[in-house]
Amino acid sequence: MIKKETIKVLVVDDHPIVRRGLTTEINLDRGMLVVGEAVDGQEAVDQYKLLKPDVVLMDLVMPNKDGIQATREIMMEEPEAKILVLTSFIDEERILEAIKAGALGFIYKDKHPEQVLAAIREINNDVPVLAPNITRKLMRETQTKPEETDIQDLTERELEVLKMVASGRPYKEIAYTMHVQDATIRTHVSNILGKLNLSNRSQLVLYAIDHKLVE
Repeated sequence: MIKKETIKVLVVDDHPIVRRGLTTEINLDRGMLVVGEAVDGQEAVDQYKLLKPDVVLMDLVMPNKDGIQATREIMMEEPEAKILVLTSFIDEERILEAIKAGALGFIYKDKHPEQVLAAIREINNDVPVLAPNITRKLMRETQTKPEETDIQDLTERELEVLKMVASGRPYKEIAYTMHVQDATIRTHVSNILGKLNLSNRSQLVLYAIDHKLVE
């Protein structure tokens, strides 16, 4: 029986050795459990629909359907999906596309297992995991969006939520602070994204940084 607080993870990678290594490390953590594995993007989409994991660890380059397309399809199925992209090489453009598709962050495969586990925890708490170089690229795109809406369109409550999300506070903590349900915070975030013409939570954080709403 899976404990309620256990983070359920779907591991997606076309290399058996990588999948086995990740699965072993994740299952050694008492707070996590690998509930499924997938060998390509299509299987990732199918497994996500079936298993509804808390976090998807998604390889970027795979046969049949890559991690970017799989991320897009999963986000269409579940806009609140939490996807952490895995990559073995520095390809800023592909990583950027994955983030724009809805991934909450990325991490290199050669990172220490503890760093991977820490990233999974952050993603599970709705906290983006982004490197400075990718952050700068996303910020430049956010700055030049022609359809960007003025922040004055946000209500006082939405602005408060935006600042707390951008500060890296988990939705549950924000909900507790504001004395509301988690679902209410998610609704606020969805409304904020719509008003600011942003695609996902990563862009929301970068928007807040760019507009000096957080330090």
